[in-house]
Amino acid sequence: MKRALLLSDLHLAPERPRAAAAFHAFARGPARQAAAVYILGDLFDRWLGDDQLTDAFAAGVADSIRGITASGVPVHVAHGNRDFLLGERFLRATGARLLPEQIVVDLAGAPTLLSHGDELCTDDVDYQRFRARVRAPGAVRRLLALPYFVRRALGWYVRRRSRGANALKPEAIMDVNADAVAAAFRAHKVLRMIHGHTHRPARHAHTVDGRVCERIVLADWHDGGQYLEAGPDGIATREIVA
Repeated sequence: MKRALLLSDLHLAPERPRAAAAFHAFARGPARQAAAVYILGDLFDRWLGDDQLTDAFAAGVADSIRGITASGVPVHVAHGNRDFLLGERFLRATGARLLPEQIVVDLAGAPTLLSHGDELCTDDVDYQRFRARVRAPGAVRRLLALPYFVRRALGWYVRRRSRGANALKPEAIMDVNADAVAAAFRAHKVLRMIHGHTHRPARHAHTVDGRVCERIVLADWHDGGQYLEAGPDGIATREIVA
């Protein structure tokens, strides 16, 4: 039986050729045998608007996704904190479908909450304020109205500042908040959650209102890739190397 495949935080960029090669291998191989593919945010290390598709690297990634969807496998993509400007042109180019911030799907016979996960990191107050500000519809329109070369410069500047700020933050602040996790389990009435963002792959048990819930954190990609395979016999971690 075909299985759903889940991955996150690939951070694909020209300067990370091994991760990109692993993704293209994934798209040519296991993805085309899947029931569905879920990319839970940060497919790209930076996405400055869909005119980025004119770049050869971005176009190559889009072509690989189009190869998956053309084979009949649905691909679902969530916005991450690095690529929240993915839009309609990208979806048309790839045939992918955009996921809402949080969604419940049936995986391995159980309702499962999927998200990128950055909305759960509520202890990082500065980041949450920035997130709310830049993702407001008006702010997105203003960003996309800027010339592409200006967006590239702005993206470089924001990323540089972010790296400096994150280096000064306690590690715990950049992880999920336990109350936010519990609230998500309650709101969606599920016992399983899968997300990325924190770059801390693990399986966690949470007790919420007397129920034991599972939270699975997806791995980020480096020289290779890692994804989850969900089927009737459960969920397993798989590795892929180009």
